[in-house]
Amino acid sequence: MKLVYPVCFYLEEDGSYSVDVPDLLGCVTQGGNLANAIEMAIDAASGWILSTLEDGEELPKPSKIEDIKLEYENGMVNYVMLDIDSYAEKHGDKAIRKNLTIPAWLNTIAEKHNVNFSHVLQNALQAELKAYLPQA
Repeated sequence: MKLVYPVCFYLEEDGSYSVDVPDLLGCVTQGGNLANAIEMAIDAASGWILSTLEDGEELPKPSKIEDIKLEYENGMVNYVMLDIDSYAEKHGDKAIRKNLTIPAWLNTIAEKHNVNFSHVLQNALQAELKAYLPQA
């Protein structure tokens, strides 16, 4: 799942940047320069989203960039893209075990072709629930 959220970047006197993701309450970070601040914004927002999903909570819808009001004059707003699947592979530590039943013949064919059942189920659930996931 890929999501896009607006992020506020504020230039500090020392050349570093403070970062705020207005749609994700309390999601703030900083970076030593703009490139680092963007990386940190993506990491912080991805962690916020993953934690929210793992807790079974609803994700906030992303605001339009033109609706974001900067808190300080030294700021700018830009979108960041979050690849939640990739982030979860590296940082996700919470998994839910689900037992399910499928026809024996389907299991035999799937195993013969080395199908990753978890991967197929995750993809199918994301496709099925697409209407309920936040859209950019």
